[in-house]
Order: sequence, then C-alpha cells, then structure tokens
Amino acid sequence: MAEWTGLEVVAFFDDDAFLRDQKIEDIPVVNNLDELPIFVVNNEIDQVWMALPLRADERLKSTIASIHELSSAEVRMVPDIYDFPLHNYSVSEVAGLPVLNLTDSPMFGINRVVKTMVDILLSTLALIVLSPLLLLIAVGVKLSSLGPVLYRQERVSWNGKRFNMLKFRSMPVAAEDQTGPQWTKATDHRATWFGSLLRRTSLDELPQFFNVLKGDMSIVGPRPERPVFVEQFRSEVPDYMQKHLVKAGITGWAQVNGWRGDTDLKTRIEYDLYYIENWAVWFDLKIMFLTLFKGFISKNAY
Repeated sequence: MAEWTGLEVVAFFDDDAFLRDQKIEDIPVVNNLDELPIFVVNNEIDQVWMALPLRADERLKSTIASIHELSSAEVRMVPDIYDFPLHNYSVSEVAGLPVLNLTDSPMFGINRVVKTMVDILLSTLALIVLSPLLLLIAVGVKLSSLGPVLYRQERVSWNGKRFNMLKFRSMPVAAEDQTGPQWTKATDHRATWFGSLLRRTSLDELPQFFNVLKGDMSIVGPRPERPVFVEQFRSEVPDYMQKHLVKAGITGWAQVNGWRGDTDLKTRIEYDLYYIENWAVWFDLKIMFLTLFKGFISKNAY
C-alpha cells in the first residue's frame, strides 16, 4: 500500500486455495482465514482489514470473533459495494445505525440552502434584465400564430415530482392533437416561423426562470423530460432515473457540451450523473458562464 497512507501491508489471507503462496504486488497470500487470528498474535499485527463479499457475512462474523478472542488488533471492513451503481454515495448514521448510502443527492443541508439562494438571486436578476426581451418575444409569439404566449408542458423533476414547465409557445396550439407526444427531431417542421427562431436560439426556454422562482426547477441541472418519455427511457437507458437526484435545470453540463435535442441519451445521462457526483457552486457558475457562449445557439437546437 502507498506509503502516504501510513500503513504497511504484511500479508493477505484468502480461502481460495489457488491463491495460496501467490503474491499480490509483492505481498504474499499466506493462508486461509482460519489461520488469520494466530498470525495476528504471532506477528503483533495492529490492524486487520476485511474485504469479504457481502454474501460471506457468516464467515466475516466468525473470523472477527476469532481475532477478538486472541488479540486486541483493530478490525476494519472494506465493504464490497463496487458492484452496485454508485452515485454520490456517502456514509451516515440514522438512529445510531451506520448507513451506507449507495445513491445520494448532493442537495442536502447547507448545499441545498446555497443552491436555492443562488437560484432565487440570479433568476430574479435575469428576469429584471431580460424583461424588455421577454416582452418583445411575447409580442412576436402573439403575432406569429393564434393562441397563448406561454406553453405549459408537464415534466418530471427531483424525486420524480411532476410540474408544469413554462416555455414560449413555438408551435400551433393543436400541434399534437393528431400525433400525440413526439420526440423533437431535426426533421420536425411543426414549429411556426417565429417559434423555429426561438428554438434555434433557445429563447423559448427563458420563461423557466419563473419555474426556478417557484421552486420547481434550478438554473443548472439535468434537463427535465415529459412523463411519457421518462417511462420509456427508464427501461432503455442505464441509470436514467438517477438524473432525478437533483432538480431539473434550465441548462446543464450535458447541454453546454452539445448533448441536447435528438442526441445520444446514454451519453447525455453520463454527463448528467457526472454533474450530480461533482456538484459544487463553482461548477454551477461555470455551466452558467459556458451557457452564455455554448448553450443558446447549438446545431442540436431545433
């Protein structure tokens, strides 16, 4: 083991007979676990690290009991958790019980407070600064086709919560009456001429700052999807539902890296999960900054 850990590994023990007398990084595999307690005593071992699989709980308990019967050496366990999908995992304590959280949201405690404060402050500022542009777009939508200025569409956010996401309407009112929900592709020509312009520049997304103020969304986070597509993708894309460990966002790490529109969902989810696992305020600010240059106009925006 690396010297910086302050530990010197002297031997491995394993019940696998094929490993006996072998070496792992020049450290010998001495014997099976039955011989471990005597070895600990005879060699004045300070610590024993156990790395048995979870299914070997009885073997683990009997070995620890045998060590404690003969020695006061510290026993530590390295849980075999890496066969599980781990997303922002952590260790906590509940009612005096140690709990290993295999999947955890970074939005707890002070993290959640800070992110909410940043969202409210910057969304309020954005709506004030952009108010003239919002008014011009509203007029353009109204003049380009009949119907309301805003379009409300049900989406899925944090913990699977559904909400009505706001957008400037870019299609005729009855666009999906005959087809039902459709995944937007480059060949989709249902948008009005003005709506097509809004989509190419992502200006149709600006009303979502109101969703942020309401608490349904965050400025930065995985983009939310419609329930019908969530039901479809959850069985097709590995770890798809883990994107809902945080609030949905107006922009995100996947989007500023070009993964938006009709692009590979698996890769997009990988970017979303990277964001969740590495969340920090500075990361949000970086994504907001990149959005100004990469997030509004994209070849995959239509």
